[in-house]
Amino acid sequence: MSSHGAPIPMISRKGGPLTGTADVPGDKSISHRALILGALSVGETRITDLLEGQDVLNTAKAMRAFGAEVTDHGGGEWSVHGVGVGGFSEPEQVIDCGNSGTGVRLIMGTMATSPITVTFTGDASLNARPMGRVTDPLALFGAQAFGRDGGRLPMTIVGAADPVPVRYAVPVPSAQVKSAVLLAGLNAPGETVVIEKDATRDHTERMLAGFGAELSVEETQEGRVITLTGQPELKPQAIVVPRDPSSAAFPVCAALLVEGSDVLVPNIGLNPTRAGLFHTLQEMGADLTFENMREEGGEPVADLRARFSPDMAGVEVPPERAASMIDEYPVLSVVAAFAQGKTEMRGVKELRVKECDRIDAMARGLRAAGVKVEEGTDWWIVHGRDHGDVPGGVTVESRLDHRIAMAFLVMGLATEKPMRVDDGGPIATSFPIFEGLMTGLGAGLVRTN
Repeated sequence: MSSHGAPIPMISRKGGPLTGTADVPGDKSISHRALILGALSVGETRITDLLEGQDVLNTAKAMRAFGAEVTDHGGGEWSVHGVGVGGFSEPEQVIDCGNSGTGVRLIMGTMATSPITVTFTGDASLNARPMGRVTDPLALFGAQAFGRDGGRLPMTIVGAADPVPVRYAVPVPSAQVKSAVLLAGLNAPGETVVIEKDATRDHTERMLAGFGAELSVEETQEGRVITLTGQPELKPQAIVVPRDPSSAAFPVCAALLVEGSDVLVPNIGLNPTRAGLFHTLQEMGADLTFENMREEGGEPVADLRARFSPDMAGVEVPPERAASMIDEYPVLSVVAAFAQGKTEMRGVKELRVKECDRIDAMARGLRAAGVKVEEGTDWWIVHGRDHGDVPGGVTVESRLDHRIAMAFLVMGLATEKPMRVDDGGPIATSFPIFEGLMTGLGAGLVRTN
């Protein structure tokens, strides 16, 4: 699959049960961070099971442009010879981050406290997304940003020649913003402090500590206070990337919906800031179990077993859980369509500014497929039709969004009539083996061009 070029229409239809083992790719969030912190270390960082989707490959290319030596040894094995904190050189070319909001925002933060000038761009979807939420706090360090109206890419960042440490309260839950500020703080003298009212995924904090940064986390009345001491010498690491829970969501949810299914998804990262979907599915009555619980590289890991669950019921997802499953709401809404009663999702306005407006995209597609959906700025409600009673039979727009495309392809495996997606190409940005993995489990999913 390719995230660029001609559209790749796809169709999915009801068939036999899904069975077997689903070896999903490495975690995208951890893969981005491993490459970036490896580039900021002194020496060689070895990375195993790196996600080789286009988003992460663009981050690898960016680290090379900043002067790090990044090598693909094959089979998910990579090495990064870093240049040290403050050692980035100025790229000769524009940094193209493709479809990745995580990649561009983390890289902006990483270079913002170095005296270099960098221009960033991306695909049509990324260039439509707001960057002000990151460039505003980076300006506090002394960086300057020059972009299109609305703070959009293409954008040039002039890094701070004499950065100052920052104390910043993140206005809305966002791991990308928090991480950008912390990465900028690496090359600022003194202590940079980030305060988040609601906890978001903490891969950056865990990995910074693993690379030897001086960092503390404290729970206070203000919220979660993260203090980072700047200008450390980061030590290279050997990192084994756990499998991505956001990618695992698709074969897991498909197994819950397709009659007779029994699918094992091994080695899934279960960081508490990422596992909200799985707990929500269990609350709905899903036959989902965690096996072989363990810890690898500072991250909790387990094997997930998902079995057909025809009697799931709608739930109200707590708003405070949103940060731990923000990327999984599209596929959760598909599961909700096959449940009994309504599923309420609140505190999710972040979905409005992802690769597309995911609430609008899912609501339109679900309604076209015969499912009642209510929505507001910060919430939406899916009224389940119960298993075996979802019509389907429509073509939906992916809007250059990989998760929208995959969610509707999962839906088509259980609707009465097939579901078509106008373009499955964007799936390659995060889950390049999605098509082969799903068909290997028995899914009736094919390209139609």
